[in-house]
Amino acid sequence: MAFIKRQLQKEIQDRMFCGKAIILIGARQVGKSTLFEQILGNSQLGVSNDQILTIYCDDAESRRLLENSSLADLRQQLAGKRLVMVDEAQRVQGVGLTLKLITDHFKDIQLLVTGSSSFMLQGKLNEPLTGRKFEYHLYPFSTKELLDEGGLLRVRQTFESRLIYGSYPDVVMGAENPRDLLMNLSSSYMYQDLLSLESVRKPVLLEKLLVALALQVGSEVSYSELAQTVGTDNKTVEKYIDLLEKCFIVFRLNGLSRNLRNELKKAKKVYFYDNGIRNAVIRQFAPLDMRNDAGALWENFFISERIKYNHYTGHYCNNYFWRTQTQQEVDYIEECDGAMTVFEMKWNPKKGKASFPQAFLDAYNVKETVVITPDNYLDWLT
Repeated sequence: MAFIKRQLQKEIQDRMFCGKAIILIGARQVGKSTLFEQILGNSQLGVSNDQILTIYCDDAESRRLLENSSLADLRQQLAGKRLVMVDEAQRVQGVGLTLKLITDHFKDIQLLVTGSSSFMLQGKLNEPLTGRKFEYHLYPFSTKELLDEGGLLRVRQTFESRLIYGSYPDVVMGAENPRDLLMNLSSSYMYQDLLSLESVRKPVLLEKLLVALALQVGSEVSYSELAQTVGTDNKTVEKYIDLLEKCFIVFRLNGLSRNLRNELKKAKKVYFYDNGIRNAVIRQFAPLDMRNDAGALWENFFISERIKYNHYTGHYCNNYFWRTQTQQEVDYIEECDGAMTVFEMKWNPKKGKASFPQAFLDAYNVKETVVITPDNYLDWLT
């Protein structure tokens, strides 16, 4: 596959030249710049190459173009331009005010901005660009994107590979050695925004925490137990998980606790946005039939894919899991407008019958119960 069209492409193109900046956030290497480049290359926009300015903010010299620029400086730099792409904008000091100047004073210019860390970028953009931006989140390739481009056979053929190596563009597009690629991604390159913060003083601690989280995918996590495992305190663990979440490496599910006395009120699970990154963290790329964590991989894969699906389709819902002190559990819950759809993930449905706790069904407004297996998962992702 030479090119896989992203689900966000048409929506972004439809909002071009509407007087607002377009912000695209997501982890490094998920294809943010490539998506914008595909849009810039669209002949229907009627923009020539000499009317496009691209600023790569990982480069120190390029950053200076945007740092503390006056209106007069910007008039000189942007003369004759209609499209300006700012890549990894979180690297620029005061970038929000500069982008505000461009949005307010250069009405014929469309700003396209990417960022790979929401804690750095949103703090710089939210106030200056209030009411002046459309914001989107780009993930590694979704199942629907792969299905639309390669068809059902391709999706089925690559199913095991995606559970092991994930869905980062370079992996899916045929990298010769996906292990090397993922090991590089899961090293300091992916965390370079995190490690540039003064609050992250112990990169070794961060790596230990990631390993501990990777080994507990699908299980409830305890901040105090994690702290003991990696040798720190609860507050540091919580802070680092929050930062990892804002760098789009992991995401949390909270336990649902409203109606029953024995529900675990502060329960949390942590999942990885991409299975390949999770496996790289623990350096484990063995085939599924040689693993004892296939069920955890399956759970992480489906929930992360469902997060992508809901985001791209505008299906707004709250996400939870549910567990009681007596070990009754629901794997995954989506609550939309007060009604709940509850999921149980079964990697091997022949091993035990799926069931949902009656106490949960009696206590909550359950619209639908769904058992997800490798045979039917596409019904919920496409």
